[in-house]
Amino acid sequence: MNKNLLFTIDIQTQEVIVSSSSKGSNKINFIERIKQIDNNMLYDAVQTLTSISKSSNFDMAIFKSMDKVCQIMYSKHKESK
Repeated sequence: MNKNLLFTIDIQTQEVIVSSSSKGSNKINFIERIKQIDNNMLYDAVQTLTSISKSSNFDMAIFKSMDKVCQIMYSKHKESK
């Protein structure tokens, strides 16, 4: 079963929260928190993803494209550690 990465922002701690979920499952598994100062580009990308999801003109293709950007940025973040 494929795992999907999920991203959200904790505005109080200024961190990206990274989680995963198996496709078709409601169970979410916490992976890690990344401070904004540790990866500002990822933080900004997840903020943009969040803004897209809240838009009154929501477009699934744009959302999926931005999600892919976040996935790639997170992958690069993990490689650099």
